[in-house]
Amino acid sequence: MAATFVGGVIGAAGSFLIPPTYTARTSFISPQPQQGGIAAAALASLGALSGLAGAVTGGGKSPADQYVSLLHSVNLSDRVIDKFALIEVYDVKYKEDARKKLAMNTRFGVGKKDTIIAIEVDDHDAKRAADMANTYLQELRSLTETLSLTEAQQRRVFFEKQLKETQANLSAAQLALQKSGFNATALKSEPKSAAETYARLQALATAAEVKLQALRRSMSDAAAEVQQQMGIVTELRGQLLRQERPVSTQSDQDYVSAYREYKYQEALFDIFARQFEVAKVDEARDDHVFQVIDVATPPERKSKPKRLYVALGVAYVGFMLACCWFWRKHQTRPAVS
Repeated sequence: MAATFVGGVIGAAGSFLIPPTYTARTSFISPQPQQGGIAAAALASLGALSGLAGAVTGGGKSPADQYVSLLHSVNLSDRVIDKFALIEVYDVKYKEDARKKLAMNTRFGVGKKDTIIAIEVDDHDAKRAADMANTYLQELRSLTETLSLTEAQQRRVFFEKQLKETQANLSAAQLALQKSGFNATALKSEPKSAAETYARLQALATAAEVKLQALRRSMSDAAAEVQQQMGIVTELRGQLLRQERPVSTQSDQDYVSAYREYKYQEALFDIFARQFEVAKVDEARDDHVFQVIDVATPPERKSKPKRLYVALGVAYVGFMLACCWFWRKHQTRPAVS
């Protein structure tokens, strides 16, 4: 018992020699992609293609998971290390070692029932712990702006590229149609409504293939979403084959082909133009990247060491050593005849 008591006293006294550690915490709400108002109406008008926008960004991680991944990134860690001179603070020689120590002293988490992201930083200096936690948030905002991480920005860039390509193709198709000349006989054999239906169907098939390519960038062919989209593409291509019909003469064929191509590019341009406008509307609403809930302030109480736990731990070790000593002494005592 004496050894246990002495061990507890030594542990409690020794805990005062351990530098105190303070934990600062900040939290913010992860922004979510919004599809409301004008954007929602525009997407709804596209029918089955309204899901195309979601596939452009990869559809894998949620925004909250993306931000946590960025918080763990070397880029962001190095910014914090340089700003607070952590190589000197941690008394290490290389930045790689400073990163490891910083990783041990930081924690990032996402709420299970919400999109609140928490940042916790441990440090022996209470003010520095708070400043580092707030710096993580500031640097995260700066990094996301640099990388253009938001879903709306990625969609805008993607559809802007598609729109420019389709616009050039539409101009070329218009010139080809003008060169082929008007052919009333061809229109009788291939009514205007049928040609436009074919062109619209072809545009839908092309857009569906674009979505399939976007999904394949982040998923394997065995994924349910990819399989479903492959089925949609196959069905649309089958409908295209059923829509095709032979035309009587070569001149009629040339005119019908030119007319179909023009209407196809026109329909495709309309689809991408709407998606581009949707992305611009959503991007304009992304003014506030983060909604900060709690700004980190210097903690008033230390988070560790827990002196009671240290004392109990040392007391337990002292008790076990005392038991071993008594057992050893009993084993070595000569037997009494």
